[in-house]
Amino acid sequence: MLTKSPTMRVAMMVATYSAIRSALIEAGYGSEFEWQKSLRFEELTETAFLREYAWVVLCSGMRESVVRRCFPHVTSSFGGWQSAEDIARDAEMCRRRALGCFGHRGKVDAILKTAARLGAQGFATFRASLEVDPLRELRRLDYIGPITVYHLAKNIGIQVAKPDRHLARICKASGYPDVHSLCSQLSALTGDPVPVVDLVLWRFATVCPDYTKYFDPCSVA
Repeated sequence: MLTKSPTMRVAMMVATYSAIRSALIEAGYGSEFEWQKSLRFEELTETAFLREYAWVVLCSGMRESVVRRCFPHVTSSFGGWQSAEDIARDAEMCRRRALGCFGHRGKVDAILKTAARLGAQGFATFRASLEVDPLRELRRLDYIGPITVYHLAKNIGIQVAKPDRHLARICKASGYPDVHSLCSQLSALTGDPVPVVDLVLWRFATVCPDYTKYFDPCSVA
């Protein structure tokens, strides 16, 4: 098999990414990519933050499809994420309702704890701390670890990629040193924001069991 030059490998990676994105859009996932592209950190609201924080916490260690089915009920249990102060005031009622459809008490309590913090601190103050060092501040929240912090960050409009197991495998298959290098280069060459590149690659991995073979730099396809 012929060895491909670095330039050719990059060109093939861009072509592969573009083909995958087009196929996913045709399959009905385009709205996900448009949603991710529309996020602006400077427009972040209290409701949006509470919703995305809860989503990331519930998804931690679980299949996204499972969380998606129960998330509307969880959202209703927490008053539609309208107010951290209201959630904190009605904590017992919120807990009882949420546990009725999502039985992980630790995750539900983490959401309540963060709502209490935002209610006491004020969202404007919390948001200002995110502007200084978003990853550090997000890591202080319950159930936000070294991987999930990137998931939450990109879901509130920060230009990062989440180094989860799917993207790590794509990096290994394609010869990139890390997820951030991979997504940054594809972003620069395609015009898609880094979080969109992340989402396209992740979504492809969830719908294609043998996804890594499409990123082998020695592949003829």
